[in-house]
Amino acid sequence: MSVVSVEDAVAEIRDGMTIGIGGWGSRRKPMAVVRAILRSGRKNLTLISYGGPDAGLLVASGVVHRVVTGFVSLDSIPLEPHFRRARSEGTIKLTEYDEGMLYWGLLAAANRLPFLPIRAGLGSDVMRVNPGLRTIRSPYPDATELVAMPALPIDIAFIHLNRADAGGNGRYLGPDPYFDDLFCLAAKRRFLSCERVESTDDLMSGGPPQALLVNRSMVDGVMHTPNGAHFTSCVPDYGRDEQFQREYATTSFTEFRSRYLDGSEADYQKAILR
Repeated sequence: MSVVSVEDAVAEIRDGMTIGIGGWGSRRKPMAVVRAILRSGRKNLTLISYGGPDAGLLVASGVVHRVVTGFVSLDSIPLEPHFRRARSEGTIKLTEYDEGMLYWGLLAAANRLPFLPIRAGLGSDVMRVNPGLRTIRSPYPDATELVAMPALPIDIAFIHLNRADAGGNGRYLGPDPYFDDLFCLAAKRRFLSCERVESTDDLMSGGPPQALLVNRSMVDGVMHTPNGAHFTSCVPDYGRDEQFQREYATTSFTEFRSRYLDGSEADYQKAILR
């Protein structure tokens, strides 16, 4: 285990892989990693995510051809514009589940199970738009019919936390863990980006133990990326950059990419200072 560069982590991605990106909507996304994936030239990736601008950027850049999600939103802006446009034009494929079903699929993969039974989806259009889904009946006297939610295994997962040590232990300081731990457990390779790398002693004393979301057995590399979740939120370190997000949502992807993404991460961080 060691601290690695974002470029070295992204170099492990191969065309056609399934990648998982943690966070939730426009909250605590590993955006420095997303920007590096965009610059990498990879293609035909499948993205599993509670989607936000990660989905929009990777779809608009042609890196991702399928999104597996429960939603794609910018939170304060309900519809992610680039994802919406790609869906409207039919340029990407979508596997859309209920949010709880996506969680259950990650949980199944994390526990190396082929599926987990869940009530969500029954009687809804989830079954219609996902004709491959199957139901299963409880073997117990209740004989309840349930959806057999398939596991969602991931080749490489990327998450972003507030603090980590060089060994791969990570802590979140905000109000919600989201499902970052399950993204790691469901994946073959796992990389954690963070705002600050601390000593293990400082990390362990930095708050309640339940906020230590991931440990070294769940992580293959740590990336130090200050402001690396921008323009999503990473509270309490910083909130969502609403002004920049509005610019993102109202600017063509070609113009936005030329202005902010064609250079290095250092160029990006310099460009957003205002």
